[in-house]
Amino acid sequence: MNLRGIVAVSGRPGLFKLVGQNKVGYILESLDAQKVKIVANITNTKLASLEDITVYGEEQEIKLVDVFAKISEKGTAPDTKADTKVLRAYFNEVAPGHDEEKVYASDMKKIIGWYNLLKDMPLFTEDAPEAPATEAEAKLAEEKVDKKPKASAKPANAKATTKTSAPAKKANMTSKKGV
Repeated sequence: MNLRGIVAVSGRPGLFKLVGQNKVGYILESLDAQKVKIVANITNTKLASLEDITVYGEEQEIKLVDVFAKISEKGTAPDTKADTKVLRAYFNEVAPGHDEEKVYASDMKKIIGWYNLLKDMPLFTEDAPEAPATEAEAKLAEEKVDKKPKASAKPANAKATTKTSAPAKKANMTSKKGV
């Protein structure tokens, strides 16, 4: 299953495909029928790649890819509006060993909704590539690994800037003795 380039955006419902990047942010295309393109601001928008998302486990975290694979093996997924007990029982089957205290009903609904959105797409059945497919995906992966701010390169002939923009002080010609 190839989930590379598919992201969830904080504060927005649904899933998006990472198309590219510009100075302002990431260019995303929604995966629903409308195919709306948006620009997610780099500074205040959080993106989560579906490849990197995990479910809390009792002993170790469970990758979302593995949960999707078990749901597809099972063949059917319950309705996201189903009762919490039904969702919990289903999730115990597809994600055995998940931490029931940390994985809420809203998380289970979101994962099942994402599966229902992705199951009919061709990328769901293809294998994941080893290397990042686009420049934007590589940049996103690099930013997740390296959280240090990048130093901007200045040209050699650039003028040094001062701390303040006030004019230089005039030299005082009087002596301290008070002439």
